[in-house]
Amino acid sequence: MMSWTLGIFVLLYLALLLKIEGLKFHRSEHTERISGSAGDVLEDNPVGRLKVFVYELPSKYNKKILQKDQRCLNHMFAAEIFMHRFLLSSAVRTFNPEEADWFYTPVYSTCDLTPNGLPLPFKSPRMMRSAIQLISSNWPYWNRTEGADHFFIVPHDFGACFHYQEEKAIERGILPLLQHATLVQTFGQRNHVCLKDGSITIPPYAPPQKMQSHLIPPDTPRSIFVYFRGLFYDVGNDPEGGYYARGARAAVWENFKNNPLFDISTEHPTTYYEDMQRAIFCLCPLGWAPWSPRLVEAVIFGCIPVIIADDIVLPFADAIPWEDIGVFVAEKDVPNLDTILTSIRPEEILRKQRLLANPSMKQAMLFPTPAQSGDAFHQILNGLARKLPHDKTNYLKPGEKSLNWTAGPVGDLKPW
Repeated sequence: MMSWTLGIFVLLYLALLLKIEGLKFHRSEHTERISGSAGDVLEDNPVGRLKVFVYELPSKYNKKILQKDQRCLNHMFAAEIFMHRFLLSSAVRTFNPEEADWFYTPVYSTCDLTPNGLPLPFKSPRMMRSAIQLISSNWPYWNRTEGADHFFIVPHDFGACFHYQEEKAIERGILPLLQHATLVQTFGQRNHVCLKDGSITIPPYAPPQKMQSHLIPPDTPRSIFVYFRGLFYDVGNDPEGGYYARGARAAVWENFKNNPLFDISTEHPTTYYEDMQRAIFCLCPLGWAPWSPRLVEAVIFGCIPVIIADDIVLPFADAIPWEDIGVFVAEKDVPNLDTILTSIRPEEILRKQRLLANPSMKQAMLFPTPAQSGDAFHQILNGLARKLPHDKTNYLKPGEKSLNWTAGPVGDLKPW
């Protein structure tokens, strides 16, 4: 019975490929502009709409940390480093804090890696508290609003909750001193303790030059139906197998490991980027956190992202039409993935591919060096500009305070 079912799916897939190729032959357009307000927002130019003052902190908060471990430059959390570098030479930077709309505190809170390259967030709260104590003691601007006109880059798994395990991140909550600030973070999940109102959700860092070097001819046939490389189980941290990815990755493996439409494996081949460019659909399931660099890679390589992460808040959601370019599958529906994906009409697949081919879509997901118009740096600035002007009720009376500087776990209160 199973072989008959697989045979039917293979025949459906072959018919789908033939129809897609036939439609391609009759269409001359290869890209499609994003329609409506989303497209306009994506192409906004933030220069002239805001001014940012960059605090000059002692190098122990940023440059010295990077000098100890250059791996941080290529890590998926590296947005904090490249955003700092970008702002130092950006046209929105002002050296006069009195005219600034926003204040930026450059702290490399994720650049503390294990030998395996995993970030250790345990020093981050103390580092952040130390930096805030410094700027509040040496400049008057934090104390005016207790950080309401300040933004911080916090690209940890669960943002400013500063822990890589969700239960412990929820228990910690967002660092109390950051309650009024705007958080720019990769983590995004609706109705979650670690995502507060007003945060700006950004893509994780993926090395632009590395991806560029793996591009293949755009007319290469997409002969892989569904592609995924990564963990299905995290035996070391979740030996019973039900907690990691809330069981969604395990369900992918158990249901489709023998399905010929699914090219899935834990092995990470040297042709990984090339394979994504040969695939129609790329799975982007949650892991320990709902986000991963696969989302960026799928967009860059024109592979339709299949997003499996309930309640995820996606990067720059007011500018990128994720519903139009991706496919959303509820975690409980993973066992039906084959039916869901083979039932999508070829015309819809082609439209998603044309939108993904739009250069502005790809540019918005990258942190290139040097910066380029419309890239992720500029999308962050656009998000900050759209939050202006600041609410005047944020400004405190002289001597007034509302933040509790002694709140939080005892370990966070130790000097850094």
